Amino acid sequence: MAKNSNSSAGCILGGLAATAIVIGGAVAVRRWRRMPVAERRLELLDVPVDPLTMDEVLTRIEAFIRTREPHHVFTADASGIMRAQEEPELLEIVRQADLVTPDGAGVLLATRMKGMRLPERVSGVDLVDRISEMAARKGFRIYLLGASEMVVQAAAGVLAARYPGLIIAGIHDGYFKPEDEPRVVRDIATARPDVLFVALGIPKQEQFIRSYFTELGVPVMIGVGGSYDVISGTLKRAPEWMQKSGMEWLYRLMQQPSRLPRLAALPKFMLAAWKTRK
Repeated sequence: MAKNSNSSAGCILGGLAATAIVIGGAVAVRRWRRMPVAERRLELLDVPVDPLTMDEVLTRIEAFIRTREPHHVFTADASGIMRAQEEPELLEIVRQADLVTPDGAGVLLATRMKGMRLPERVSGVDLVDRISEMAARKGFRIYLLGASEMVVQAAAGVLAARYPGLIIAGIHDGYFKPEDEPRVVRDIATARPDVLFVALGIPKQEQFIRSYFTELGVPVMIGVGGSYDVISGTLKRAPEWMQKSGMEWLYRLMQQPSRLPRLAALPKFMLAAWKTRK
């Protein structure tokens, strides 16, 4: 019992520390708005991050689709970057990605420690939504892989209703065994999507994309984590003011307290970013 109590206390302290860091960071952001926007790809703890707005990312993604060659897009948040420090395979995968977007207030703040800033946050859930909107307008095909069958079907239904004309080339839940992967890959390749959203969680989704990069042959492949939960309505999206202030993670934590231990990554990330800021 004492051990569990100590663990819970540690999680709570970690959460409080993370909260203080992000709130302090939000205040600092207001003071640093005059910092120059980075003009080229930056590196945070050996993870590259592209200084692009959402509109610029969408332009890049459309260009990827037009080439018909496979590309990997990675959305980098603090926990993902710290995970890459612990897993060399994941770090190598991320470094090979064709496009890396800043997903999270911690990443935006860390770049400011280098005396530059990124134009805006480009998150996985927002990318799913904006790419789907673009796909509906331009006739691109999307494929949703991951989460439970109920959640992925619900997410597909929401996107189809939100963007009339959207072509959903296929969906598949994420509960398949390793020996079933070749079959899943064949199903995706046969569907010939232009964009593949993979919601298997980090690092599994990145490993899946890279392991079957050529076989899948999809022009744009993106790991989107828990985005389907938000899009389907299984989880509620934070109010806009919380999204803009960098506190969206706290709103999600209120719905999923089990995510509290993951907050330990944020203070570790900020400390590591501070030490390597020059």
